[in-house]
Amino acid sequence: MTFLIVGLGIFLGVHGLTMMRAPRAALIGKVGPGPYKGLYTLAAFAGLALIIYGFGAARAAGYVQIWNPPRFLGHVTALLVTIAFISLAAAYAPNGKIKSTLKHPMLVGVKAWALGHLLANGDLASILLFGGFLAWAVASRISLKSRPDKVEPASAPWGIGDAIAIGGGLVATVVMAIWLHPLLIGVPAILR
Repeated sequence: MTFLIVGLGIFLGVHGLTMMRAPRAALIGKVGPGPYKGLYTLAAFAGLALIIYGFGAARAAGYVQIWNPPRFLGHVTALLVTIAFISLAAAYAPNGKIKSTLKHPMLVGVKAWALGHLLANGDLASILLFGGFLAWAVASRISLKSRPDKVEPASAPWGIGDAIAIGGGLVATVVMAIWLHPLLIGVPAILR
């Protein structure tokens, strides 16, 4: 559990630095933009590696069950993860109605993914992992709303970006649910 907690602290701490505009600007001014990006990337990857290792180690050591989610929440999770993949695709698709409505579709995706997994998993490691990401995404969105330098996409009509987001999100959901989740996570995403 220690590796998971340390990994979350590093990964979310580094990403939380972007919310602290003055310290971030001071650090960039001190080391320069290139080294800042390099250090940021290294720290984020180190944190992610520790999260992956720590979560796997916590699961291997045995689940510390905090609560037992009802089976129907798996369906809610499937819906939220589908929304997460569509939101994630919208973040990288050309501007469209989904992107302009969500304003920060990647954060919406992280929130939907984390909430869905919190609902479906009642063990301590999952609560720490998904709860940490959900808390970070909520704090990040609040921070974005209050920034003086915020730039939000203008309202856009439905278009090709939306088709890409929906199509790409649905394909990613199916691929993850059927093949990648059992392969990478070791747990079937589709309950039988």
